Amino acid sequence: MHESVVTLFRRTRDVSTGAALATAAISAVLLASGIGGSAQWQVWFAVIALAAGIPHGAMDHVVTVPGMQPARMALFITGYLAVVALAIVAILTWNVLGFALVVLMSAVHFGIGDAAFSRELARAQSPATTRAPWWVYAIPAGALPVVVPLTSQQADDALEFVNPLLRDWHQGVGPYALWASVLAGVVAIIWLVLRGHYRDALDVVALGALALLAPPLVAFAVYFGFWHAQRHTARLVLEMPDAITRSRDHSPAAGFIRAVLPGLPALLGTMVVAAALTMITGGDLQANYLWIALVVVWALTVPHMALTWRLDRDALGAHQTDRAVLSG
Repeated sequence: MHESVVTLFRRTRDVSTGAALATAAISAVLLASGIGGSAQWQVWFAVIALAAGIPHGAMDHVVTVPGMQPARMALFITGYLAVVALAIVAILTWNVLGFALVVLMSAVHFGIGDAAFSRELARAQSPATTRAPWWVYAIPAGALPVVVPLTSQQADDALEFVNPLLRDWHQGVGPYALWASVLAGVVAIIWLVLRGHYRDALDVVALGALALLAPPLVAFAVYFGFWHAQRHTARLVLEMPDAITRSRDHSPAAGFIRAVLPGLPALLGTMVVAAALTMITGGDLQANYLWIALVVVWALTVPHMALTWRLDRDALGAHQTDRAVLSG
């Protein structure tokens, strides 16, 4: 990586970790003061954070099939949106099953993506350093921000806001999944510290604190909008020569913004589609918008997860030559 891109990765990592720790600390203070728990404001906070995270997935067509001819690109986008539409119908039809599958899919996607981000930065900083197996970091990185908030004691109240049908989505295995996720986090922290990977260990600590202390909707929203999406956007810079050039010639922030701007129309489109679906299905924007917005985001994750696997596979494996040439 060019030094400007390394700086971008470092800053993105520090900001996202700081956001998680700050949210956990504020939540702990509010909880100790008796102000914690679910509240209506969390719904709209979640909407805002979801909005911050949506643009990162809007570049799938560019990084997956760069240089594709317009006709083939149109066909690709049509197929992409068809998968999204089918996923929306499936989740709205089978709420509980769809939600359970989304939880599993999200935990896998988030964990692998975060591990890939960490591995790319680690290779750039210390190419010869021996790394811990990527799954040591990936398992808690996916399970802590997804599984723990949805199986905690506050989860029922939060899911009541989203969709009352989801209250018992885990069919009684929630406590076991929660403690398994926490145990994975503890094991990962010990493993990483003993091998000197203190910054990775701090990430796991931050995710655990966020998941255990923040209200569920807040925890997931902060993670999705200000952690996962930001780190994925930083990785997109490596796939966009124009963004790399801006990072080199102007500033790391300029490269990051270049990777965000093309996704803004998708943000507007997602919000409009969610509002339209809310009204079409007979819902109320005040009460049902978050649920529909989440359904749309989850549906978008289905093709997004499949298409970003190439980036994740290369980052976690040994296929680094082309990326090094591109960004060096």
